[in-house]
Amino acid sequence: MKFCRIDDLPPYVFATVDQLKRELRRQGRDVIDLGFGNPDIPSPPVAVEKLREAALNPRNHRYSVSRGIDQLRHAIAEHYERRFGVALDAETQVASTIGAKEGLAHLMWVLVEDGDLVVVPTPAYPIHRVAPRLAGAAVVTPAADGGIDAIADAVREARPKVVIVSYPHNPTTAVATRDDMQRLVDLAREREFLLIHDFAYADVAFDGHEPPSILAADGALECAVELYSLTKSFSMAGWRVGFVLGRPDVVGALAKLKSYLDYVTFQPIQIASTVTLREAGDYPAEVCEIYRSRRDALIRGLERAGWPVESPRGTMFVWAPLPERLRGLGSLEFALRLARDAHVAVSPGIGFGDGGDGHVRFALVENEQRIGQATRAIRRLLHQ
Repeated sequence: MKFCRIDDLPPYVFATVDQLKRELRRQGRDVIDLGFGNPDIPSPPVAVEKLREAALNPRNHRYSVSRGIDQLRHAIAEHYERRFGVALDAETQVASTIGAKEGLAHLMWVLVEDGDLVVVPTPAYPIHRVAPRLAGAAVVTPAADGGIDAIADAVREARPKVVIVSYPHNPTTAVATRDDMQRLVDLAREREFLLIHDFAYADVAFDGHEPPSILAADGALECAVELYSLTKSFSMAGWRVGFVLGRPDVVGALAKLKSYLDYVTFQPIQIASTVTLREAGDYPAEVCEIYRSRRDALIRGLERAGWPVESPRGTMFVWAPLPERLRGLGSLEFALRLARDAHVAVSPGIGFGDGGDGHVRFALVENEQRIGQATRAIRRLLHQ
């Protein structure tokens, strides 16, 4: 049987490393998994307790509303004003989603169709490239390391309907300033495209960097929406709570589509998330400090291994150019060798698209002791 849409998707190369990792573990090998960006830090205690309490109430077992309960939408609007200085109307400029990935995928359904163009800098988080293609659009991929200038050049040449950006950026860890965000908004207004900013790592930044919301730029509410989630900021990955915020007609279009498709997340999760946003505002800083400490441990360990890597200023990742003498292997074969010979799993850069093949991505999802164990094994491998 021929299946629609999925046959044309790029191969999911991460599965190759994952399969090897599973085989090694079945053989009894202790594989340190720094590949999958799956947060290991517990969710806030107040979230867990409120979830338990709300789940015990049978009234919360019924269908929710597709846009998200009123209190959750008001709580995220309050959070945005406190945290980013952005005033949002919870009724018209906020919709809850089942995580940011679902929000982006369904946004594409209401924004693009066959023949439309979407600009996505590469390398990129896979859903950024895949979601437009599933909706029928073609994707234009300027180099992510070209920054805002490369995006502007692509826009002037391609005349896209949508541009998708994300800062701090996964996988490259690049960060953006308020001036960068204003340039993007000015470009969107001038060239009449919709700007989507995936703000997944809004609260994971280091060394004094404070990631700006795209919605804080002048004129942003005329041309932009932002994806925000509790996944990384509050370490609530499995809860699947995200938001689309910004330009009212776009938010409304997504909400209308979702009214036919889903009832958002389980209502006790929404209630717990509301309380989390209002009562656990300091938790993202605690999470960020853990990632900073792990980042420093990994960077120090790689340096001792003879593999110097630039220290990222954002995200829960380290984007590492391949060691010079092994660069000819390519990122997939190098990642397989790390797993097979050092028992350390990482993500091959080729899985993130063009421009990623000279790198691997480390996820900071193990404690410092395990990270030290991983870098010692890498050192042994590199000095063979």
